[in-house]
Amino acid sequence: MGKPASEFQAVQIAVMTVSDRRDASNDTSGDYLREAATEAGHEVVDHAIVPDNLYRIRATVSRWIASDDVQVVIINGGTGFNLKNSTPEALLPLFDREIDGFGELFRMISYEEIGGSTLQSRAIAGLANGTLILAVPGSTSACRTAWERIIVEQLDARTAPCNFVSHLKKR
Repeated sequence: MGKPASEFQAVQIAVMTVSDRRDASNDTSGDYLREAATEAGHEVVDHAIVPDNLYRIRATVSRWIASDDVQVVIINGGTGFNLKNSTPEALLPLFDREIDGFGELFRMISYEEIGGSTLQSRAIAGLANGTLILAVPGSTSACRTAWERIIVEQLDARTAPCNFVSHLKKR
């Protein structure tokens, strides 16, 4: 792990909303994540709304992992305990390394907001081909919690003692 950078380094982000009901007119969570990333100084290079289908999710994320233009993928939706929710199952085979602490930390923070219901959150993260992949619940409040309490700092090279910027593929 290298020394944190003294300057901000923008990263290239793709945002995915996993939903069978959302479209461009009502994708409040995807809108929030794209706006928050842009306001933080990052570049949103792609976004998609994908049905909750394991193979459609995996295909889109695989394309982003293979792309030289995407360093971070943030996914909202499809992480619940409903049988239809398939985001974790779509992502796990793609990870070179799973980041166990992300889901644990998200659930710990989420417990402050929703209590024991956080048990049904299957928020996960991992690295694949130098691409950081983060999956959080689809509610806008959950996206806000994840962004403000975890993600924004982990995408800032100045965050000490460590962050994920040094692990990302180079542009």
